[in-house]
Amino acid sequence: MDYSINKTTVEERKELVKKALGISISGTDVPTDETLALAKQYIEGKIELKELQEKVINKYRKGD
Repeated sequence: MDYSINKTTVEERKELVKKALGISISGTDVPTDETLALAKQYIEGKIELKELQEKVINKYRKGD
């Protein structure tokens, strides 16, 4: 499925983020406030999912 902003609704993005965050916390710590803020930007249509993924991955690679 195409999860880009122009192909999804706010509700669809919200559900996608809820599922992804649920999976992520099943084996690790609770997402940081920064990660949650990035997820909110995706839900609101401000950034694409690919950008969200890249920012989160880079954050954890750097160990921030």
